[in-house]
Amino acid sequence: MRINLTSVFVDDQDRALRFYTGVLGFVKKDEVPLGGPGGHRWLTVVSPEQPEGAELLLEPDEHPAARAYTAALAADGIPAASFAVDDVRAEYGRLRALGVRFARAPLDLGPVTTAVLDDTCGNLIQIAQYHPRPPAP
Repeated sequence: MRINLTSVFVDDQDRALRFYTGVLGFVKKDEVPLGGPGGHRWLTVVSPEQPEGAELLLEPDEHPAARAYTAALAADGIPAASFAVDDVRAEYGRLRALGVRFARAPLDLGPVTTAVLDDTCGNLIQIAQYHPRPPAP
């Protein structure tokens, strides 16, 4: 079993697509019109390093429960998703230079270093660098 698809609720799919592709560096995989009055789409992005890997659905937050859930997570400082990076500090610097707002600067937590950014679409997103574990004795 493996993860095929996960999602984040977004308040604007066009803005989310621009941020996740133009700023974070993902690439658009699928864009299928869903019809209806909102003009929503099945809109996914993937890592350019794993184009056939897990997809991230940029899902409209139209359902009241989705909005409440997203707002509660953000208010409590809880990331909606976590993305692995090779170097958190380098990615933090790159993204800050692009104007990305961070809720938390890089923080060393033993086996992982993390930072938390605002995706401009209602979510906090964690970036994480995992450190090699020493071999067991």
